[in-house]
Formats: sequence, structure tokens, C-alpha cells
Amino acid sequence: MKRTSRDIRTANRYEVLRQIIAASPTSRQELAAATGLSLATVATLVGELLDLRMITEVGFEDSAGGRPRGLVAVDASGGALIGVDIAETYVHVELFDLALNVLARADEEMRPGENRPERVVGGVAAAVGSVVARAGIAADRVLGVGVSVPGQVDRDTGVAAYAPNLDWHDVPLLDLLAEHIAYPLYLDNPLRACTVAELWFGAARGRGDAVVVNLGTGVGAGLALGGGLHRGVSNSAGEWGHTTLVLDGRLCHCGNHGCVETYVGAPGIMQNLRELDPASPLLHPGDQTATVDALARAVAADDPVALKVVRDTARYLGAGISDLVNLLNPEVVVLSSWVASRLGEPLLDEVRAAVARHALRRPLAATEIVLSPIPSDPVSLGAATFALEGALQSGGRRTRVVSARSRTASGAPPS
Repeated sequence: MKRTSRDIRTANRYEVLRQIIAASPTSRQELAAATGLSLATVATLVGELLDLRMITEVGFEDSAGGRPRGLVAVDASGGALIGVDIAETYVHVELFDLALNVLARADEEMRPGENRPERVVGGVAAAVGSVVARAGIAADRVLGVGVSVPGQVDRDTGVAAYAPNLDWHDVPLLDLLAEHIAYPLYLDNPLRACTVAELWFGAARGRGDAVVVNLGTGVGAGLALGGGLHRGVSNSAGEWGHTTLVLDGRLCHCGNHGCVETYVGAPGIMQNLRELDPASPLLHPGDQTATVDALARAVAADDPVALKVVRDTARYLGAGISDLVNLLNPEVVVLSSWVASRLGEPLLDEVRAAVARHALRRPLAATEIVLSPIPSDPVSLGAATFALEGALQSGGRRTRVVSARSRTASGAPPS
């Protein structure tokens, strides 16, 4: 799709603000060097961000001679952003200031059978109201709400097109949310959200080519290629969890057999445990979180069954990641989301060993495989940046009635 001059201006404004957030305080000269934009362009964009009250002048840097350089920094109190992480088993919401510091959090648990759209929408609305109240934020300071939902989404219409683990088909999610939430709304999925979070604050920062492997109930791979987020022509790139790992293997929610997700997602890990030891006390039927937590504790205690489950899971995961390494030749592969966080270093060590057995030597030598270093929920953080870009695109206006097109925001500068 051809980019308009407005798209380019929004992308540049977004990139300058991203650099300011990452390196406050900073000078216009430093911003020009970091972004590759001309000093004149940067000066104009900084002026626009000052007018929007997203950044502020903070004095001058010390100079050994010549004209001192003015410094700018993000104005953390200039507005608030909300990031919503809708997962198969929970809704997690965080409210951020403009420096993307967390000011408040709220959670709503989703039990099996409770993921009907109206139930999820009610949980999101309650959690959004809760974080605004807890943070003591005036409603007119909220610039927008970024919403992440698993599966394939249509950002232009605000529709959750297909979420197999939720059994959702063409759910008009943002229209349903707009009946309860009076802030601008922006939709994407956790693959994009996690990738943006890593680009801004995590292991992919400063990397041109990165893969963020999202390990939760579902599985996918967020892609940053050539310095920008890769979406594909229908915003469907990254559905690596639904690539075939085992011919005629386990049945997947998507209807196919042998998908990566069925072996390394949380339900797949439970199945790995069940096949190894059907009566294992580590197995909590119907409770993914409790099972993975029990596995993590047992691995730390050198329990042989738990160690074998993690090793077997890592074998499948390593085979799948080696395909990504061979195909994309990334600088870094980041293991993200709650399953990776809970299983941690023991999983990482086994995955590295498994990838080394399958990947080609040359691309593997250029690839680092790491755990996400982001201490908070990366999906909520990434989702908040959807709202941040939306605010930049709309010129910082705090609109309450938002059209489908103006609800759209990407997690990185448009590419």
C-alpha cells in the first residue's frame, strides 16, 4: 500500500518520540543522528511534539565551546495510555504515562467457556475503568486504548477476524468495546505488541532483524525485518504457530494437524506431561497456569519428569525456531510471553541446544537466542504504543467518537 505524506510524517513523528522516550533528555542533534532524519526535519517534528505537550524543554547540555544545545525530554504527565492484553485465560490491563511507566494494573480471569465476546468486553471495560480510577487520571488525559487480541485481526475495521483458541470468527471487537469505553480504540494482536515492546525496550532494541516468539496458550512469531515491523499484506504475518511441525500430528484448534502450537503452547505442554506421566501431580487439568507453574517449580527442584517435559518441549520448539533462523536470518530470537517467562533459563538452555542441532551453521552463528528482558507484561506495553501512534496520527486530539479508519494504529512506524 502506497504511503501518503501524512503517513510518512506520522512515522517520523513517532520515531522521534520513540527516541526521546528511550534517551531523555536528548538534543535535536542526537535525535537526527539516531533517526537518520535531517536536523531541520527533526527540529520541525520536535516543535510539533512540544505543541502537543508530549515533550518539554529541559535546559541545555554542557558545552566546551560554541552554542549550547537545547535538550528535550518526554513530558510523562502530558497524557496517559492504556494497553489491553486479551488472552485465552485472562484480561490484563495497564495504564502508562507518556514515558511508558506503569501507573496502574488490573486483571480479569477468564475461565474455560467464559470467553464469549460479550463476557470479554465486559471484563475489558471493568479493568479499563479500574486502572483509570486507581491512577487517579482525569478522563480527558487518556489519549487512547490499545487492544491486543490473539489471532488474525483487521485493524481498519476493528474486527477480530479469526481467533481459533477463543473460537471467534469476525467479532466486531472495537465496536463492542466502544459501547462501554469512551476513549479512542486501536486494535492489533499480541505478536505485533510483543515485537514492538522488544523494539522499544527489550532485546530487539537497536536490532534491524528480530523474531519474537510468543509462548502462551497460543504460539506465534512477531517479525521485525529491516528495522520495521513486518505485517504481511493482510496483517497476518507471524502465524508460525500454525505451521506444520509433525505430519498427521495432534489436532489443532485451527482444524489442521501437527501445528507447532499443539506441541509448545501451554495446552501442548500439558499434553507432553500427560503422555509422559498421566498421573503426575504436576498436572492440573483445565488449569494451564497452575500446570506450567508446577513444572517450573519442579524443574528448579531437579524433578526428572519435569526436566523431561521441558526437554521434550524444547526439542519441538527448537526445531520450529531453527526454521525461522534459516528462513529469516535474524540477529536475535526473543522468547516472550508468560510460558517463556515462567519456565525461564532451563527452557532457554534446552532450546538453544535444540536449535543448534537443526539450524544451518552460518545463519545460526549470527543469531542470539534470549529470554525477553521486559519485567512487565510486554503485550500491554506494546498495545499502549498502538494508542500512542494513534494519538500522534490524530495530532493528539482526545476524540471520543472514533471512526473505524481513525481507530487504526500500527505498533511501529508504518512500513
